[in-house]
Amino acid sequence: MEAQNFAIDSQKTNVRVINDRLGKIYRRLSRVTVSVPLVGTILAISLLWNTPIGWVEIGLLVGMYALTIFGIEVGFHRHFSHRAFQTKKFVSVLLAIIGSMAAQGGVIFWVAHHRCHHQYADRPNDPHSPNLHGDGIKARMRGLWHAHAGWVLAGEIPNSLLFAKDLLREPIIFKVNQWQHIWVLLGLILPAIVDGIISRSWMGVLQGFLWGGLVRVFLGQQIINSTNSICHVYGDRSFNSDDCSTNNIWLAIPSWGQSLHNNHHAFPNSANVGLKQWQIDPGYWAIWTLKKIGLVWDVKVPTASVLEMKAR
Repeated sequence: MEAQNFAIDSQKTNVRVINDRLGKIYRRLSRVTVSVPLVGTILAISLLWNTPIGWVEIGLLVGMYALTIFGIEVGFHRHFSHRAFQTKKFVSVLLAIIGSMAAQGGVIFWVAHHRCHHQYADRPNDPHSPNLHGDGIKARMRGLWHAHAGWVLAGEIPNSLLFAKDLLREPIIFKVNQWQHIWVLLGLILPAIVDGIISRSWMGVLQGFLWGGLVRVFLGQQIINSTNSICHVYGDRSFNSDDCSTNNIWLAIPSWGQSLHNNHHAFPNSANVGLKQWQIDPGYWAIWTLKKIGLVWDVKVPTASVLEMKAR
């Protein structure tokens, strides 16, 4: 898009692209992305009274959830946002596609937001800090809401030219990003088809669409957004960092390790965030496995001396 189509807010150091028409589109898409999975989850739960789910629906929910959040944490987060490891082009493209199925924005949009968050963590211009809304219980609740969902509904557009220029220069990743809506639909349709084939019924199609699709998207949104809200307010801090990030071990498995957020902010380019022996990091286990079979290399991990320097 040509530069004259954008008006940049200079007081925000070019962090966000300000465009009324584009902003309205993003806000509408954001509301749909949040509300449709919520409605689908309510419908799925209400159907349990007459149509209990079986192992197929549970398998689709767990399997699709694990796959798409793997795409977010290992792909969007550690690979694309922080370049914590290098991989073959087809793996990179696959990570971008399955991460897009999580319905948390295209890879370029996601990366730009996340890099902006790191640059201004818990300071003005952080797109989703819970700690910039004043003191007191009401202010704290307002901050938690903003960090968890309010920033999504606001539909703010990060300046990708500033925060994701490298991805804009990758033709294949740029094309994957353009087809974001296709990958979201694919992530909803696939479990519906699988359940329909196994059950040989239209109710199976609906159950697969709901549990492997909309419920899975809703749960993924809550877990990943909890990193923005809970993991900047509550938890423990193993390392010194210039922000309020915390570790929450009880969210580590469903977030593929993303909830070890203080570790991540202390060492943002590390492929491993389970920096203590007892800290669970499924994302690094996956990266380690991919390295062993030759699909991943240049895996960045802080040395013992660097860890000791930042230890609390």
